[in-house]
Amino acid sequence: MRTPYADIALEDVDALLQRSMKAFHTYARQPLTTRAQLLRAMAVALEAGGDALIRTAMRETNLPEARLRGERSRTVFQLNSYAEACEQGEWLEVRIDHANAAKTPPKPDIRKMLVPLGPVLVYGASNFPFAYSTAGGDTACALAAGCSVVVKAHPAHPETSETVAAAIGQALAECGLPADLFLHVHGKAPEIGKALVTHPCTKAVGFTGSQLAGRTLFDWACARPEPIPVFAEMGSVNPVFLLPQKLEADATALAEMYAGSITLGVGQFCTNPGLLFAPEGQGLETFLAALTHAIQQMPGQRMLHPSIADSYAAHRSKALSQSGVLSLAIGIEGSDPGSGVPTIASVEARHFLENPLLHQEVFGPFSLVVRCRDVQEMLEACRRLEGQLTATVMGTEEELAQSQELLEAAAAIAGRIILNGVPTGVEVCQAMQHGGPYPACTDSRFTSVGADGIKRFARPQAYQNWPDALLPAALREANPLKIPRTVA
Repeated sequence: MRTPYADIALEDVDALLQRSMKAFHTYARQPLTTRAQLLRAMAVALEAGGDALIRTAMRETNLPEARLRGERSRTVFQLNSYAEACEQGEWLEVRIDHANAAKTPPKPDIRKMLVPLGPVLVYGASNFPFAYSTAGGDTACALAAGCSVVVKAHPAHPETSETVAAAIGQALAECGLPADLFLHVHGKAPEIGKALVTHPCTKAVGFTGSQLAGRTLFDWACARPEPIPVFAEMGSVNPVFLLPQKLEADATALAEMYAGSITLGVGQFCTNPGLLFAPEGQGLETFLAALTHAIQQMPGQRMLHPSIADSYAAHRSKALSQSGVLSLAIGIEGSDPGSGVPTIASVEARHFLENPLLHQEVFGPFSLVVRCRDVQEMLEACRRLEGQLTATVMGTEEELAQSQELLEAAAAIAGRIILNGVPTGVEVCQAMQHGGPYPACTDSRFTSVGADGIKRFARPQAYQNWPDALLPAALREANPLKIPRTVA
């Protein structure tokens, strides 16, 4: 007898995705107001899960109650804000070029807008059981775009995912929409993931997780007879560049701020600052002394899942064993083998530049301080880094004005560049860019946070010489939806 969280059978994948495609064809014809209504109903149903949902997530993820309540509120906000953006229609990118018979040759009437791709496969994330999982940003964006969704639950929190999926089912029923518009499955086995990605009905994939898993999905999708987009957010090391005058003036305060950022959520945020670059000098020594003291006072805490804790321990040990790497501070070891112990190490820039392994993410409360001879060597190191979600530069106003090359180099590798702040914390707003050059993401043109993320699951469609009555409402001459449009 199969357990409630057993993998979907391989022979059932085809029927599942055929159902999703059928629901898509029904839903894609629905007006923007209906899509927005669904997202708002999902938000209400998620909140109605109450304390029971929070307790379930606490048990499965080891995350504290306050964090989970805050994350659920964020998810509710995402659903409501994406609903509003969906209705407003700016994301449709409507372009209208009227006919002009006086031109030679005559110019036809051409109108363009974004239309939904089709069924979207969403992979739940381990570190955000609400905001990046079953009812998270990828699901919300896909539904706003007019797509159906199939969610593959993350095996680290299957009951939480099931409970949220039931809430989405309730919202669908309340809105009178097909139950197959949102389908939920489990699938630990790699062959299940491959079957879901490579099925011809799947038209896009949304993923948040490791580089290895994200790249595997991407390769499967590209090898299909009909390749499809994979929007994989695969984390990064989020480098921080500390300029000397700022260090001299604020070393202790900066160290305390970064100790908090490095250990926030046991370091299990994709924007955790895993690399700090600074030039040698008294400012750096003061900074390191304060950072060491702060980290040494911090106890290890339980990570999301035993497998994540094991991976952290293995990657941390590997980083610390590299040539030239010195351990500076280790937090208070706990008796729980599932704990992630805060750790700070240092290395000279020359060793860092020679060793690509030190450029890689250690997912957890770990950060490597790269000691540079001067700002020029720090600039060289920045130019050698791979793509990142964020890059941060800390400096006085005068230093920043004189550091144009460093700012340009940091901006070239990151989706979001931060001045005098910490990268942890991703605001849900229209201006947010949560993405970056590979390997941070598989497509740096898009964001996975903010309503612009809706555009990932749509494609441009042009209509030439169509009678007004046959056009989609967004393209009709009278603009019945009252949405922003570019008209010529």
